Amino acid sequence: MKRTRIIKMCTAFFLAGVTILTCAACGKKDSHLTKLTLNEVAHSIFYAPQYVAIENGYFKEEGIDLELVTGFGADKTMSALVAGEADIGFMGAESSVYLYSEGASDYAVNFAQLTQRAGNFLVAREPIDNFTWDILKGKDVLGGRKGGMPEMVFEYILNKNGIDPATDLSIDQSIDFGSTAAAFSGGQGDFTVEFEPSATALESAKEGYVVASLGVDSGYVPYTSYCTTKSYLAENEKLIQSFTNALQKGMEYVNTHTPAEIAEVIAPQFEETDIDTIETIVTRYYDQDTWKDNLVFEESSFDLLQNILSDAGELDHRVPYDQLVDTSYARNAIKK
Repeated sequence: MKRTRIIKMCTAFFLAGVTILTCAACGKKDSHLTKLTLNEVAHSIFYAPQYVAIENGYFKEEGIDLELVTGFGADKTMSALVAGEADIGFMGAESSVYLYSEGASDYAVNFAQLTQRAGNFLVAREPIDNFTWDILKGKDVLGGRKGGMPEMVFEYILNKNGIDPATDLSIDQSIDFGSTAAAFSGGQGDFTVEFEPSATALESAKEGYVVASLGVDSGYVPYTSYCTTKSYLAENEKLIQSFTNALQKGMEYVNTHTPAEIAEVIAPQFEETDIDTIETIVTRYYDQDTWKDNLVFEESSFDLLQNILSDAGELDHRVPYDQLVDTSYARNAIKK
């Protein structure tokens, strides 16, 4: 492993005094519910099934009083999990690979996969008809953090299209997560890679135009999953099963309802965004088959993840699927 990540980041997490956003996910406290803290990598419409489960009361039905915290980056989310500040982490599974590879004894185990495509989009300064990836040669692109899924999937697509990420273009990886859209608006870069709602916001302000979907061009990839430490999993099997059951209900809802219906349900999670914009974003994700119909993290998907990590130069040796993934909870949730 080229960089020491997670263990050192735990110390940095406390010293930096990272600001986190806490959402009132479950309303008033209920004494018969079990408190559970979930730290999500970002608060995005990309994760619609999770917010459906919150807003439709599926977690409460499963006996869970859910506290939702936003970590603003997979490194910070994993740091919170390792430090015991969160019971469950929701992020790219690459973070669990890094932690295991660094020799952590209480490593993170992935038990549910939510998204099966990348959720970000390539935004240009002007509309481009018939976009092809070779247009990026010689250009400046605002990318993502080195070693994170957004950046690695971007590089994976470039490599698939015969473009060398290191020599054929310039990728700025220095900008904090969530700040690239503002930097792009301020004049930095020829292109930027953005999640929603930033991509749509740039379009609405006529400051940028979506020219490609990384989710479409990368194909199916295990982009985000839920994990917890091995020790927490061993001590809270029933609680993790209940959590997974609630998520499965949310997944089933988005697969059996229209984007307009999904948008209406999750709107309270995005009060700063108007309902029409929420529906536009949900439709964009819906049409590209973003969400699985179940939460099972298949071995083939984990193998693909490791291929992406290796191609990005972030993985020196393979890690065991049966140690870092437990599909029993997701499979039981399907049966319920």
